[in-house]
Amino acid sequence: MKTFRIHIIFSIASILFLTSCNKSYTPEQKEYIASIEKSRQEKDDWMKNDSLSPFTRDTTAHFSPLKYFPVNPEYVFYSKLYNYSQQDTVTIFGTKGEERRVVRYGYVLWNREGIDIAITVYKGTSKKGVEYFSIWFTDKTTGKETYGVGRYLDFSYVPDPEHLYTIDFNLAYSPYCAYSPMYSCAIPSKEDYIDVTIEAGEKTFHAGAH
Repeated sequence: MKTFRIHIIFSIASILFLTSCNKSYTPEQKEYIASIEKSRQEKDDWMKNDSLSPFTRDTTAHFSPLKYFPVNPEYVFYSKLYNYSQQDTVTIFGTKGEERRVVRYGYVLWNREGIDIAITVYKGTSKKGVEYFSIWFTDKTTGKETYGVGRYLDFSYVPDPEHLYTIDFNLAYSPYCAYSPMYSCAIPSKEDYIDVTIEAGEKTFHAGAH
C-alpha cells in the first residue's frame, strides 16, 4: 500500500511538472522557439570546433555545452531607439582593469508589468576601428544563475528614427571572459542594472570534466 501511494504521488507530481512546462504557444511562437534552440546548438558547435572560439584559442579552457534558460517569447519586446539629448562619452572598465571610452548613445524602452524600463545602448569602436552598438546589463539573476560580470545583447543600429527594434533577452549571452581569463570584457555600470529577474538567455558557464 505504501509503495502504491508513493507511485500515485510521483505520478501527480510528474503531471503537474509536465503541465507547467508545456505552455500554450501559437504556431509562430513554436517556430520562433525552435529557431532559437537551433541557433544555440549551432553556437555550441562553433564554440567547440572553430579556430576563433575561446575554447580553441585558450588550450586551458575546457568546452562543455553552454547552459540556457528555456526559450520564452515573453522576454521579447519592441522599441524605437530614443537618443539621449546629450550623448556623453563615458569611461567604462574591462575585467582586466583597462579603461574604455564609449558613447551613451540612446536607450530602448521595455514595458515590464506596466513599468517602462530604459535600457542604454552604447556606441563604441573596436581595436580595428569598427563602430559597433551594444547593450550590456546586469539583473537579479547576475552572480546567481547568470555570469557575475553581466550579460550582453548585440544591437544592429538602423539610421531611421522610426525604426522598431526587436530586443530579445533569449539572445542574451556571456562575454568570452566567462570562459577564459585570456579575455577582458566590458563591465556594465551601476546604471546598467535592470531591477527585474530576467530568466532568459545564457546561464553561468560550468566547465565539464577535464
